[in-house]
This record gives sequence, structure tokens and C-alpha cells, in this order.
Amino acid sequence: MTKKEKVTYVIQTLQELYPKIPIPLDHSDPYTLLIAVLLSAQSTDVRVNQITPILFARAKTPMEMIKLSVEEIRDIIKPVGLSPMKSKGIHGLSHILLEQHGGKVPQTYEELEALPAVGHKTAAVVMAQAFGIPTFPVDTHIHRLMYRWGFTNGKNVVQTERDAKRLFPKELWNDLHLQIIWYGREYSPARGWKLDKDIITRTIGRKSVLKAFNS
Repeated sequence: MTKKEKVTYVIQTLQELYPKIPIPLDHSDPYTLLIAVLLSAQSTDVRVNQITPILFARAKTPMEMIKLSVEEIRDIIKPVGLSPMKSKGIHGLSHILLEQHGGKVPQTYEELEALPAVGHKTAAVVMAQAFGIPTFPVDTHIHRLMYRWGFTNGKNVVQTERDAKRLFPKELWNDLHLQIIWYGREYSPARGWKLDKDIITRTIGRKSVLKAFNS
């Protein structure tokens, strides 16, 4: 297969597997999505979805959140890990949203990444899922699969994002981002990987990956 044919194969296979794409993190608006994505750093979506209902029962808007202390937020979010940094980030960004953005979540990389504890991937997820802006957030699943499929050199997530945006049609970025994540979790995990189950990698995977698996 040529690289173009491989890209087409990936798109078609993912669309067949995930015609309706579940949203991993529970949320009700851009603000609750922003908080959920921030909490998901080095944690699991399952754990975050267990904690956010407790947090949002206390505060689901920036105005409500700043009424809580950093310590109160930290106590609630401890199970997701990195709670000292995340609690300060949540409290700080809530103040900034009120002071600089009228309590609304901004819609640009520049403004989102200026918020405490908000990195490039978090900003991209919020832009895509809250506002429908085409982005291609790269998490560990996408980084791993883009390498296994021979679409990137695997050096870093920045390069992987560039390669993904270059290879895939822009109008499909937001769907593909989620479809690849679900595929990675179900068919091509980092641990317990079974090549016979991973139809895409088995069909188009780079030779070095297939050789390493079979050795």
C-alpha cells in the first residue's frame, strides 16, 4: 500500500468501527470540559468521571469555583493525582476567566494555553470538543498508533501532531482524534498488545514494529 492508501484504509476502518463516537470525559459545557481535561493529565478518564460529579456538585462555574479554597478543591480531586498542581490551576484559571474573559472559556490556543495548568493538548481538546474547531490533540494512544502505523517517526508528540494534520483531511481531525483513542484502548494497547486483534497495525504497520512483535 502507498501511504495515501494506508491513510484511506485507516479512515474507513475507524469509521466502520466507530460510526458513533463516545466522548470520553463527562461534561455539560466548555468550562466543565476544561476542568475535566485538566484533571485527566496522568490519570484515567474513568477516574476523572468518578470525581468530577463530586467537584461540580460544589462548583460548576468559575464564580462558584473561586468560592472554594485551593485546599478544598485539592481534597476533592486527590484521587486523580497531581492534586496540588491541579487544584491551584483550577482555582487560578477560574479567576482569570472571570477577570479577563467574562467568565467564558476562550476559543484560541494562545488564550487557553495562557491559563494555569493548561497545556497544548488540553487546549486542543477543549477547542475541538467544546467549540468544534478542527484540532488534532495527540495523547499517548495517538502517539503510539501513529508510530506503529508508520505515519510518524515517534520522536515527540509535537511531530506526531504535525504529521497527523498533514496526512488526514482537516474536516475529519476531531472525529479521528477520538476514533484513534478508542481504537488504541480496545485493539492496540501499550500493554497486552495482541497483533491478531489489531487489524490496522497487522495490515499497514511499519515493518520494524511487526518484526519486533514476531521476534
